[in-house]
Amino acid sequence: MTTNRERNPIGGHVPVAGGLAANGLSYAREISAETVQVFVANPRGWATPPGSPQQDEEFRAACAERDLPAYVHAPYLINFGSHTEATAAKSVDSMRHSLRRGRDIGALGVVVHTGSATGGRPRETALAQARELMLPLLDELTHDDDPWLLLEPTAGQGASLCSQVRDLGPYFEVLERHPRLGVCLDTCHAHAAGHDLSAPGGMKQALDELESVTGPGRLKLIHANDSKDVAGAHKDRHANIGAGDIGAEPFGELLAHPVTDGVPLVIETPGGKEGHAADIARLKELRDHCRPA
Repeated sequence: MTTNRERNPIGGHVPVAGGLAANGLSYAREISAETVQVFVANPRGWATPPGSPQQDEEFRAACAERDLPAYVHAPYLINFGSHTEATAAKSVDSMRHSLRRGRDIGALGVVVHTGSATGGRPRETALAQARELMLPLLDELTHDDDPWLLLEPTAGQGASLCSQVRDLGPYFEVLERHPRLGVCLDTCHAHAAGHDLSAPGGMKQALDELESVTGPGRLKLIHANDSKDVAGAHKDRHANIGAGDIGAEPFGELLAHPVTDGVPLVIETPGGKEGHAADIARLKELRDHCRPA
């Protein structure tokens, strides 16, 4: 029989300055995380550090021992739709680095923001470029222990290539529905992009649509964040669970939905260690009281 933890491990993004295993895993213990997400490079830079083989092995072994699914978040600067040649080239290098480091540490997936069409270029042109740049990266994922590449729709700021769930359709099409392509759904982003997750049935509707657009089995990770702003505000401002415009109840609806079966939840909320521990505890409480559909 599947336990609640097996169905939906709940954890957070953990800081790793000073060492993946040394600091990241101790933080995970302190917030009672059942899954973790990490950066393997400066999220606001282009550097591609090699990492420490010893720390990588310690992290990988500890995650396996504790049954702790791990994920990598790629740097924020990556934009496969950029009209700037240098940005596009650096995006490829940065993404390849994140995928390689993800494999090094045993990560199940690498999350990347879906980017935007810059320079006033048409969305279709930017998507065609994303295809040209990303398909070779996906085709390099040939090992059994390679991570999934997880597209994270944005809050809809600017000329976003993918913010609402329906936008995943064209993105998946240009990437040929690659077998290593998945989705990371950020609840704050989805709410900000126009899916009113606070409305009765709003969460179910968004999740139903996601499976319809991408096909079954593509949702691999959820960023469980409340939103400081109303639905459709196009603002990426995370709030603690139950303290924002989404509210706590829809997260129970999320945890009960069939499409989230086996999908970990990672929080990226304010409040530091105490806030993170409280949000994880709140989600676990909701998980314990929900009845999967």
